[in-house]
Amino acid sequence: MAKCIHSLFTFADMGQTEEPKRCPWCLKDELYKAYHDAEWGRPSRNDVHLFEMMILESFQAGLSWYTILSKRENFRTAFDGFDVHKVAAYTPAKTEQLMQNAGIVRNRLKIEAAINNARCFIEVQSEYGSFADYIWAFTNNRVLDNKPERMQDIASRTDVSDAMAKDLKLRGFKFMGSTVCYAKMQSIGMVNDHLLDCCCRK
Repeated sequence: MAKCIHSLFTFADMGQTEEPKRCPWCLKDELYKAYHDAEWGRPSRNDVHLFEMMILESFQAGLSWYTILSKRENFRTAFDGFDVHKVAAYTPAKTEQLMQNAGIVRNRLKIEAAINNARCFIEVQSEYGSFADYIWAFTNNRVLDNKPERMQDIASRTDVSDAMAKDLKLRGFKFMGSTVCYAKMQSIGMVNDHLLDCCCRK
């Protein structure tokens, strides 16, 4: 795991100004910092956003999150603004079209899984009223705050993500193993894994 990184500094006309302390994983560039500051670990119950993160996290399997984040807007365009009903209606011809789109990750199994998962997502919405009501029930509608002091303290999977992955599999979802589920939990704020000295804890 990455070790703690010294605070970065920027230089302004009036001299040297220290940047806020952030989780070390996001220091790569401004794209990563913006995602970390504004989105990661912040609770979301918006089904459009939850579906978006499901697609992105499933495509991330085996790749770096930065790779997916840098292609996020391309994914948004390719998948019709993450409209779950439009994605659920995709045909084999649409799959072939997506396979030719160099702006996204061109993995046939993941593309087909996204379409399959859209259909499963709608079934869950019909059963629970919203996907948010379903997914947040795994934490009893509360944020799990692990209060990690170091990157080494952050898990890649937990009993909760194991249970979530098992239930999603039973419901027909694909590419949603426990590690992917835990990453999704972090991204939609079901779990707060910001380090204790991170500025986002304020």
